[in-house]
Amino acid sequence: MESTFQTAEEMIAALRAGAVTSAELTGEAIARIERDDEVINAICVPDFDRARAAAHHADRARAQGEDRPLLGVPVTVKESYDMAGLPTTWGMPPHRDHMPAEDAVQVSRLKDAGAVVLGKTNVPLGLQDIQSFNEIYGTTVNPWDHDRTPGGSSGGSAAALACGFGALSIGSDLAGSLRTPAHFCGVYAHKPTLGLAAARGMVPPSEPAFPADLDLAVVGPMARTSRDLRLLLDVMAGPDPLTHGVAHRSALPPARHERLRDFRVLVLDDHPLIPTGSAVRAGVHRVADALVDGGARVARRSPLLPDLAEAATLYMKLLISGSVARFPIESPEQLRAGTDDQSLEAVRLRAMLFSHSDWMEADKRREVHRHGWRRLFAEFDAVVCPITPTPAFPHDHHPNPMERRIDIDGVEYPYFDQLVWAGLATMPGLPATAIPTGRSPEGLPVGVQLIGPMFEDRTPLRLAELLEQEIGGFQAPEQRRALGCRP
Repeated sequence: MESTFQTAEEMIAALRAGAVTSAELTGEAIARIERDDEVINAICVPDFDRARAAAHHADRARAQGEDRPLLGVPVTVKESYDMAGLPTTWGMPPHRDHMPAEDAVQVSRLKDAGAVVLGKTNVPLGLQDIQSFNEIYGTTVNPWDHDRTPGGSSGGSAAALACGFGALSIGSDLAGSLRTPAHFCGVYAHKPTLGLAAARGMVPPSEPAFPADLDLAVVGPMARTSRDLRLLLDVMAGPDPLTHGVAHRSALPPARHERLRDFRVLVLDDHPLIPTGSAVRAGVHRVADALVDGGARVARRSPLLPDLAEAATLYMKLLISGSVARFPIESPEQLRAGTDDQSLEAVRLRAMLFSHSDWMEADKRREVHRHGWRRLFAEFDAVVCPITPTPAFPHDHHPNPMERRIDIDGVEYPYFDQLVWAGLATMPGLPATAIPTGRSPEGLPVGVQLIGPMFEDRTPLRLAELLEQEIGGFQAPEQRRALGCRP
């Protein structure tokens, strides 16, 4: 049987029925990677020998009556996760030979669930970009248009899914790093509530793999369907066993509603600090129309919505100050911006010089926004909004990202300003599910995000499933656009 674009659920059903073996599924996935990935460059660290061995082990376990959540399903893992026996470099040349001794907690959970890991997927340097390229592993291209990026920093994972290189992948998200690649490549991703899934072992190679309470970043699932997201999130969710004893799974509450007509949804397509491109706006409208047609209560504005401009400013302060703390800058004296300049570019420059008291003040304002979101989610169940203002953009390897620009319907804007929509969920730590909504006039995938209440991850995931039934979901890239990723 041809399994290339089967869902994980379909693979599991076939494995349980004895219609296919894990060895066959894994062999097909490896053959496809060997045939197509020279062009796409999604799998930067193959692990085929161990994958074949794990597949045979899964088949033997199933023959003996075992049945685990992902037993025998081929998957991929973002390069930034530690895997014993494979390099973890984060794309940083000084660490090209870094070989961790232990698996990251999420890699262990994948293996404990019976998944077969095919290899690791490409990332940008230090996970610090909206693209996926580095000096060690080169550039990953978008399966829909090789002249464009698949996004970052989980771009290799999204491209792999779009090409059928495994059924699932795990990534991470600090600045849309799960959601943006899903949007650019036409797949699904879920940014969990902050702290829901343990992140130990998803750490730069220069740092020890200790348990940590991260400020903004999360680890999360990527897939080709919303139901597969839920399946993988159930494997990933739960605290770190080093700090919480037995690694039990967090008991997430059920979705607020099961039927589309019961959902109350706020739809946003305008941001005060950056325009929304026409292709993305059309995607938001497609979702809004489907919600209305399904009987959901849809609003376009609410006085309960926290101030979007301040939210973006707070997000940039927390994001940049945290990034600089981890990857120090060399010439801070060159980064001072005038206090009268309130642009996001100036905010980013000032954040590079944040003191601890500056961070504490931003964190205090974040709590005000979190309370605002709690009030909003008493009236609404989800918020629909863009992930970035545009579909996938052309590769831009300018060595200074601060000098790059993003083209929105023919007008250029600062490159990192496009992060404001991703930051809307990240800054307060809310869950957000990225879903495909169709294609742009150029044929590129377009997605939106469904933001939900904190620790109610199942609510946006259920809404994603209902919308998938209404507007469709993943489509394989067309052969004319992706000769290296043939359906």
